[in-house]
Amino acid sequence: MSDESYIWATGRRKCAIAQVRLFPGDGGIMINGKPYEEVFSRLEHRHMLESPFLVTDTMGKFHVTVKLEGGGVSGQAGAVRYAIARALVKENEQFKPVLRKEGLLTRDARIKERKKYGLKRARKAPQYTKR
Repeated sequence: MSDESYIWATGRRKCAIAQVRLFPGDGGIMINGKPYEEVFSRLEHRHMLESPFLVTDTMGKFHVTVKLEGGGVSGQAGAVRYAIARALVKENEQFKPVLRKEGLLTRDARIKERKKYGLKRARKAPQYTKR
């Protein structure tokens, strides 16, 4: 498949980075060489990956390969969804208003706040003792 023409895009969410390639094809989604059902066991995450295709009515028209690294399961699912949405816009500019309306083209910039010295986490202080 690598000799065919494809559309690529990158998506990020929390610490996860997803590099997506869209090939014209049967509609399979492969993540790091495995089907996406193996990587994402929760239905919620599977629906996240399918949502850009459902919104644009392109389900089953593209074969997707994803290189995914970093982060946790929810961050990875969000990164893949964002990357797929961006790739679909590259493929057809008319998808942009539909995807924008559904909020799929907005980068979620929330990341973990750094730990500060003297505290247990970013904001949690040690318990106060009077005596």
